[in-house]
Amino acid sequence: MLLTDLQTIYDRDPAARNWLEVLFCYPGFQALLFHRLAHWLYKKGIPFIPRFISHISRFLTGIEIHPGALIGKGVFIDHGMGVVIGETAIVGDYALIYQGVTLGGTGKESGKRHPTLGSHVVVGAGAKVLGNIQIGDRVRIGAGSVVLRNAPSNTTVVGIPGRITRQNNLTTDVLDHDKLRDVEAEVIRALFERVKSLEKQFEQLGAKPSLLPAEVEGKQTNNSKNNSSDGMIEDFLDGSGI
Repeated sequence: MLLTDLQTIYDRDPAARNWLEVLFCYPGFQALLFHRLAHWLYKKGIPFIPRFISHISRFLTGIEIHPGALIGKGVFIDHGMGVVIGETAIVGDYALIYQGVTLGGTGKESGKRHPTLGSHVVVGAGAKVLGNIQIGDRVRIGAGSVVLRNAPSNTTVVGIPGRITRQNNLTTDVLDHDKLRDVEAEVIRALFERVKSLEKQFEQLGAKPSLLPAEVEGKQTNNSKNNSSDGMIEDFLDGSGI
């Protein structure tokens, strides 16, 4: 399993140059080493020591994995600072987890209270996956998202709360984070276009055959303000990549 973890790092991180560098300079790999030992002792029913190993790992790597969590083979925790994985969490094979990710619970309920991730799942930086929910295989979770509901396989989830924005990720590069949709910006643009359409219809319905000079000047001023406001909205939407 350790060889699989090493090979996964070489496959996914172009900065990985040799096994010595990975062993001593990759906190994600170090945290998995600590966890595999702590989890083995935890399954044996040994008290205190597994939690203490987990605590030492957290101190050295900045990654907190409860000894009870089940971590599959080939999992890569990239950078990893601030990652928290709860006691009943399950992480499938070849998952990719970035820094600041939380696989946590939503309260003090007992039993299975943390998420289950399928194989080949990608969880972006700062994402929170909370509660006893199921994340299918090859799901991509965008950075900063908060996922509170199940996500079927081969989907992309983004936003707060997380929403499914794409089906069938089979042909998508898992590292193409710039291709994730901004659902909120798309909705704002749709509303913006609708408002402009309604304003145009209103002007057509209320058009007069002739206008007094003062009315013409007032209309030009209003048009100037509207154009300025439209420009600000367009700048915002363009900044969101929509």
